[in-house]
Amino acid sequence: MVVAAGERFAGSVSGGCVENEVIVNATEVIETGRPRRVRFGVSNETAWAQGLPCGGDISILIVPLDRDMALPVLDRIAEARATRALLDLIVDENTGAISTRPGDAGSQIRRVVSTLAGNSSAVVLHLRPPPLVIVVGATHIAQHLVPMLGLVGFETILVDPRSAYLAAERFGAPVATINAWPREALQAIGLDSQTAVVAISHVADIDDEALGTAIAADCFYVGALGSTRNHARRVERLAATGADEARLARIKAPIGLDIGASGPAEIAASIVAEIILALRGAKRATATAAAADGSAGS
Repeated sequence: MVVAAGERFAGSVSGGCVENEVIVNATEVIETGRPRRVRFGVSNETAWAQGLPCGGDISILIVPLDRDMALPVLDRIAEARATRALLDLIVDENTGAISTRPGDAGSQIRRVVSTLAGNSSAVVLHLRPPPLVIVVGATHIAQHLVPMLGLVGFETILVDPRSAYLAAERFGAPVATINAWPREALQAIGLDSQTAVVAISHVADIDDEALGTAIAADCFYVGALGSTRNHARRVERLAATGADEARLARIKAPIGLDIGASGPAEIAASIVAEIILALRGAKRATATAAAADGSAGS
């Protein structure tokens, strides 16, 4: 969250619970030039008034930013984003000074903030490239899927070797597109652990090429449109090209969470939900397992 003079702000730290108090504190930090950590919890009367009786505790570090310090940091953030590189911001809690370092590929993408080992006065913000979803097949489902993905914060690139399908008027808003066969396009884009590939052309040659390339990479999600029977035949074709069983098992098919979706828009919604689950699902699975353990012991 960024706060400027005159109580102007952008972003959020709690979804609205304690924003007013944070803005007040940030305004004072702007005036004093000194960092400040504020804490809110269920026992804090202000937090109750701000709507935090849900049971959470929030600790917020507020640091002053001046132009000379902020601009170089923003340049490095922009460069890292453009190259999809990992970047860590190290914030000194005592002085507010911000430095950067290359991100650690070993730290999980869900890990957002940590305390610097051996130095409790420094906080590390792990910046990761935004998740990228490559949609292969500019079909009627893609017309709903691409804008939905944008609404929840995913970057998207639409790939299709059929130029007519990529016509701008079919999507109503600017969309990044590549008019090429999937293997060429995916190799040009580059696949990493923050990338998902969705094959929904419903044309065997196009989808197979996309899937064969995707399962050989470190994508966090690979999904394909088609019935269970069609997917079984697809698996046979991909296996014949040398894809092993473990890689083939990574393909989510039929694509999307089983919510009884009917029609292109609902299918698109089910795909978005499954992609989010793939990206965030480890935390959910852990919580579910913990809840099961608790039930077993009661």
